[in-house]
Amino acid sequence: MAQAKKGDVVHVHYTGRLQDGTVFDSSQQRDPLQFQVGAGQVIPGFESAVEGMEEGETRTATIEALNAYGPRNEDMMLTVPREQLPDGLEPEVGASLQVSTTEGQVYPVRIAELQEQTVVLDANHPLAGKALTFELTLAKIAA
Repeated sequence: MAQAKKGDVVHVHYTGRLQDGTVFDSSQQRDPLQFQVGAGQVIPGFESAVEGMEEGETRTATIEALNAYGPRNEDMMLTVPREQLPDGLEPEVGASLQVSTTEGQVYPVRIAELQEQTVVLDANHPLAGKALTFELTLAKIAA
């Protein structure tokens, strides 16, 4: 039976869990994730785990932070004056926002901390710094 290799387009069902067992994402109620092996379209550890799988095979892979969303970077914590928040926004810890750079690039951030005059924004990916465990099922290889 054929094994997934670089260049193949694969269709993968997955369930991703944190170390405490909390499910953070799953394709079980939707179409499988489709990507080309070796094209860098998914996190490196996910891609490595799929490589070599056969259609119909299921495996569990734990991916360390370095091969997932990387380590947390404290330089990506931004303190901004409250008046820079959108008008009418009632800030809450955990709320998601988007910030724009002077060049017009838009980045997602989360409110990490509320202070009297400022708000601390976290621009790290929500899964940065975390080991992730995936249950993977290779549904299809489309070479």
